[in-house]
Amino acid sequence: MAEILVYVDHVDGAVRKPTLELLTLARRLGEPVAVALGNGAADTAAALAEHGAVKVLTADAPEFAEYLVVPKVEALQAAYEAVSPAAVLVPSSAENKEIAARLAVRIGSGIITDAVDLEAGDEGPVATQSAFAASFTTKSRVSKGTPVITVKPNSAPVEAAPAAGAVEALPVSFSEKAHGTKVTSRTPRESTGRPELTEAAIVVSGGRGVNGAENFAIIEALADSLGAAVGASRAAVDAGWYPHSNQVGQTGKSVSPQLYIASGISGAIQHRAGMQTSKTIVAINKDAEAPIFDLVDYGVVGDLFDVVPQLTEEVKTRKG
Repeated sequence: MAEILVYVDHVDGAVRKPTLELLTLARRLGEPVAVALGNGAADTAAALAEHGAVKVLTADAPEFAEYLVVPKVEALQAAYEAVSPAAVLVPSSAENKEIAARLAVRIGSGIITDAVDLEAGDEGPVATQSAFAASFTTKSRVSKGTPVITVKPNSAPVEAAPAAGAVEALPVSFSEKAHGTKVTSRTPRESTGRPELTEAAIVVSGGRGVNGAENFAIIEALADSLGAAVGASRAAVDAGWYPHSNQVGQTGKSVSPQLYIASGISGAIQHRAGMQTSKTIVAINKDAEAPIFDLVDYGVVGDLFDVVPQLTEEVKTRKG
């Protein structure tokens, strides 16, 4: 069976959920071989093996932390040359898409970004994507070289499938280019205790209808009752009501959770482009003619200041 290279997204050995989802997709195509780089890489093996990795290639070097993406590209290229996989899968993020693109150029292959599903085809993996602000769904495949595919978070379930997970050291020789851009400082992002927006299974977002930064407290309360991430529309972040890092939309972050709750958001195409692939969409808006209602699975016509607190209390009550 063909081997499928899976790039591991982890934090000091703790494997992030999108990588485990990739292993589910990789098993549809062949045998997953995981590539873990940086501090704690070897510590990822147990979780990766539990979710289907037949082999785990690990490498750690100061370059992975001290320089930008080129060292990771060269390590992934070394793994590609060692394995000769049928495809390379990478969790979709800003940095990872740059890694994937650079790898594709180096190995002379086509690339597909932000896939939301993968299936085996007669001529290689077939990727499903959302196009034109999620107005269309397309299926495509790479016609040249080994497919390099980035996959959006929440595109597949996390499924346990124990495998050997044999750990092997990955030899990597860094070129002069790998030392071209050095990281001079890092500032840890302040933790909110909530899930990462792009990875969350549930997202609760607020828009212009929230009518002020102080009113985002009711959005946060609902999110916390559900264990959800908090998002915001462009109108809300442009007004300074919520951080830009939480913006959902075409010029913000794209999310694809199991449940998306939009409160006080009209549903402009800019916002829809970032959340339209959510599995279930609920909207709360007092304007019955708001465009968001054309998109949703469930809609509530009402004042969010009445509806959202009641929903929060109901969730808390049902959770006991």
